[in-house]
Amino acid sequence: MDEKQELEGMGGTELLVEQDTYLACGVHIGTRQKTGSMTPYIFKVRPDRIYILDVRKTDAKIRVAAKMLAREKPERILVVSARQYGQQPVLKFCEVVGAKPMVGRFIPGTLTNPSYPGYSEFSLLLITDPMADSQPLVEASKMGIPVIALCDTDNETEDVDLVIPTNNKGKKALALVYWLLARQVLRERGELAPDASFPIPLEEFESRPKEVPE
Repeated sequence: MDEKQELEGMGGTELLVEQDTYLACGVHIGTRQKTGSMTPYIFKVRPDRIYILDVRKTDAKIRVAAKMLAREKPERILVVSARQYGQQPVLKFCEVVGAKPMVGRFIPGTLTNPSYPGYSEFSLLLITDPMADSQPLVEASKMGIPVIALCDTDNETEDVDLVIPTNNKGKKALALVYWLLARQVLRERGELAPDASFPIPLEEFESRPKEVPE
């Protein structure tokens, strides 16, 4: 029995997208390591020792995260990604919902040092990977800023207020999660009807290969 059949056999509420879409984008594919804090989100371990995440729990946490994000003023939300595959999803997400993106290197002191020219005050932080984005996570914790984090099976979740369990290394998985978050935030704000189609295609959230100059 494959993962799709096993999940279907467990039933549950309707998902934000078809389960096949989650699986096709690899949202459920974890790593060969797991932490104690991520154990509740793990569906099973495959024979090749890859841990598999429960996409129903991913779906539920996306809904909760969207409610948190929709309550904040967009300009007071900071979204970061040091990971390359997370940068285009973050940029597009912020373009859609009006949040501030910070991709690539995070400058220390951005959230904690008022004398730094790039210092800004935010009321909510969304990070792509607690490991790669450890600096903003630490600074947010010091400043009492709530943190939503996309977490894989190998992530520690200390200082994370809301975990979205997902493959946070694959470009298709990251694109889908940020696409769903953007759509759901607009729905929570009342800017997009619950049954209306999202006019922005998923492909616009996906990282594209950098063009090589001739």
